[in-house]
Amino acid sequence: MADPSSINEAVIQIKKLLWGNSVKEEVFNRWAQGFIFSEDEPTALVQLEGGPCAVIAPVQAFIIKDLLLQGAPNTWRDITSDKQDALLVKAALEIISQAADDPPYYSLVHIVHNRNDDDQDDDDNDGDNDGDGDGDRDRDRDGDGDGDDIEAHDRDSEYFHSRLRIVETRSLDDVEKWLTSRIDMFKEQFGVLLLLYTVVCTKGFEGMANEMSDPSEPAIDSTYGYGSQSLINLMLTGRAVGHVWDHDQNVGGLELRGIDKQNAVGFLAFLEHLRFCEVGTFLKSPSHPVWVLGSETHLTVLFSTDRRLVSPETPAEQARRIFKKFDPEGNNFIPTNLLQDVLAELGLVADTEYVDIMRKKLDSESLGIILLASFMDEFFPEEPQTCPDTFPLLHYNGLPRSNPDNRIIYHTGDAVLLECTVNCILDSNPMLTVLQTKWPSIEVQWNGNITPSLN
Repeated sequence: MADPSSINEAVIQIKKLLWGNSVKEEVFNRWAQGFIFSEDEPTALVQLEGGPCAVIAPVQAFIIKDLLLQGAPNTWRDITSDKQDALLVKAALEIISQAADDPPYYSLVHIVHNRNDDDQDDDDNDGDNDGDGDGDRDRDRDGDGDGDDIEAHDRDSEYFHSRLRIVETRSLDDVEKWLTSRIDMFKEQFGVLLLLYTVVCTKGFEGMANEMSDPSEPAIDSTYGYGSQSLINLMLTGRAVGHVWDHDQNVGGLELRGIDKQNAVGFLAFLEHLRFCEVGTFLKSPSHPVWVLGSETHLTVLFSTDRRLVSPETPAEQARRIFKKFDPEGNNFIPTNLLQDVLAELGLVADTEYVDIMRKKLDSESLGIILLASFMDEFFPEEPQTCPDTFPLLHYNGLPRSNPDNRIIYHTGDAVLLECTVNCILDSNPMLTVLQTKWPSIEVQWNGNITPSLN
């Protein structure tokens, strides 16, 4: 059993990183909910209040990713409660595993409500150690001897943090067994927070602080309860970076952390059309046709049954991504002296004599820059069309008040990519605006002529 003082310190660090110097009870209460499935759509999670979408939406995205591999959406309403539990466990397992270092080390956070729960934890832990020399080590940090149950209305942030326990393991199989055995806990009052704390503790305070843009800023907004981009990225990718572009970028001498590889599920941002952020290819083109959509205040999930939407990256798409890596300002051009670096990273001819010839050709007016369009026309003149012209879309919003009749269901629509590539930005249609950041010429006919809400 670890020294309780070291556990206290770890929880204090994580608490400050998430909430700041003090926890605002009103915000904490909005986060204090379990993972609840909709009665109308038994694979869709319910979000009771604004705020915890930073955890709930990514979990929903991973649930949908797994469902798409198992069958069509018209079969999803027949699932049992055991299947719901299995989906939740699998999604949580993937999110936790992404946050672990290599070699992995998992810190699993749960809550005890009385002394008997503590004793049961010790008994369970002893059993694990008997069967495996590397078994989990239960870390009891309460030590106050208070075995009385606390009424639900008294379960505030102080109560929550005083009764946290941490179990550690290096085995992903142990994590899965632990999640399965405690699945009911994740469906109760603090379930969303317990998964969040497990992911953050597995990442570790130092790992979080090293990747966040500003670790002194709380990851949960103290006024509105929104999760920061670092927190969203942690849940989606396992990296608590503050930006959604590809790779790390040096901007004005500052090294700004981005997404380092293609992700399993994607992310699209409404604010990208205002150039408040830049979503890179790694998130725009994930390995599964599932995207978390970010509005100014909320996260929802978009997905499709058409896997052609996530076909492997073409050479031209790779070239465009690599070119933009050397164009951190998003100007669609690079200085001529970077051409050799771009060609070398793409595995193209990059010897000095050849590069000099291409510099003169691509910068015929000696402006000192090479345009992206000129580069693509020269090296990738014929770009094959990999995306289908038409495809189905489905949308999830976990807030009952954001759904017609307060019924949380997947809203379906039919998308078409038009030949015209001129964006028509409509303030009255934020859904179309965010989709156009991925598919500039998209139009969608939603069933019932009701456009789903991003908020």
